[in-house]
Amino acid sequence: MTALTTRLPRMVKPAALHTLLLYAASFTVALTLAGALVTLTGHSMSETVYALYQGSLEGGGSIGLSIDEATPLLLVALGAIVCARAGIFNIGQEGQLLIGALVGAAVGLYLPGPSWMVMVASLLGAALGGALWAGIPAVMYYWRGVNVVIGTLLMVFVAAQLAMYVVTQEHLLQEDGEAGARSPQSNLLSEGVMLPRVGEYPDLNMTSGVFVVLAVTVAIVLLLRYSTWGFRLRMLGHNPAAARRSGVRAAVLGGGALLISGAFAGMAGGIMLSGTVGRFQPGMADNVGWEGLLVALVARNHPVAAIPVALFFGGLRAGGGFLASTGVPRYLVSVVTALLVMAAVFPAAYAELSRLRKRNKPAVVEG
Repeated sequence: MTALTTRLPRMVKPAALHTLLLYAASFTVALTLAGALVTLTGHSMSETVYALYQGSLEGGGSIGLSIDEATPLLLVALGAIVCARAGIFNIGQEGQLLIGALVGAAVGLYLPGPSWMVMVASLLGAALGGALWAGIPAVMYYWRGVNVVIGTLLMVFVAAQLAMYVVTQEHLLQEDGEAGARSPQSNLLSEGVMLPRVGEYPDLNMTSGVFVVLAVTVAIVLLLRYSTWGFRLRMLGHNPAAARRSGVRAAVLGGGALLISGAFAGMAGGIMLSGTVGRFQPGMADNVGWEGLLVALVARNHPVAAIPVALFFGGLRAGGGFLASTGVPRYLVSVVTALLVMAAVFPAAYAELSRLRKRNKPAVVEG
């Protein structure tokens, strides 16, 4: 074994090789279980895999759809990473995204002015809406001591009820039309307010929001690694007591991290609204908040690693939607997707459990 490891290239360390083997094993098990399940329900696994490939990677249109799906996931994940660096676990991105989309729709539909200015204001309004929604549990935590996980999670349910309410009131966001024919959704945004798309179908085409997200990614990577703010975030996350003794104001820095996380989730909702969906709907979040949080967890809170992970999850979402359109039951699509997600999460979870077990292992006292 020693001779084998010495022959490995210097770039490939034993720990990295172990991680790669663990990923290969977990995906092998997941695909085997998925294949058995698909076969038991009377469908062909090969056709199912090919349909997933068609929906996510076959041709420019499919690749563009995968990028569209990955864009908000990456933005949500970046916000979760900022919170994690401060030692805060924000679990309310689904609600923050929904409120961001709601505010973005209100601005996009009712703000007068040139189309380009309304489009920018809609995205900024979406970010502000998400930040304010995350600010409520931040205030509850730092003022009244309410657990952040509980506070952010409860706000998801409040956001869902508020979203349903505003699209059922004609004086708020319910679409125009006759009373009996109105649906619980907003009017369509005007074409000038929608984010322009790059490319044309059936060739590669995607929302220009991806460039906004990539710019945010670069900024977050640089700030977390090289700025005083990033250093203080890490200090607060690793040792809150030492950070306070060093003059770090936990309420300001931690609350700010939660506001940034909410703003990113809200902007993700704004990009979905003006980039793909076109109107506000109560169900438009579609688990993007939860899956964006998963992206951060799988990437182990590294913003650069979150890019390929978000693309992987985006491909799963795009391929799963196409698979459902081929006649495979929706529940089967969800189960197969869940198995693949578990395969992606398991190695990181296993590594974290191993690290905790080694840290808590009692020292051996030699007699």
